[in-house]
Amino acid sequence: MKTDKAIWYVSFAMRNPDAGHHRFARQTRTFTTEQDAKAFARSLLVQTQDISAGTINPHIPRRVIAPAAITAWAGDS
Repeated sequence: MKTDKAIWYVSFAMRNPDAGHHRFARQTRTFTTEQDAKAFARSLLVQTQDISAGTINPHIPRRVIAPAAITAWAGDS
């Protein structure tokens, strides 16, 4: 049985407003397609703005989407 290899990741941190200034560990999920990664990132945007994404090494071309660009990237079709 062949399994599809994950190429994309979405990394995010959920912050608890009651926790004060504490830093929380980031979580990461992997996806086989950019469309799946975008859909997951869109679903997270209502909960946090601390989201980044990109391709997993050694996938070429290497892409990294910074938190400031996530909204535009996730909104692309």
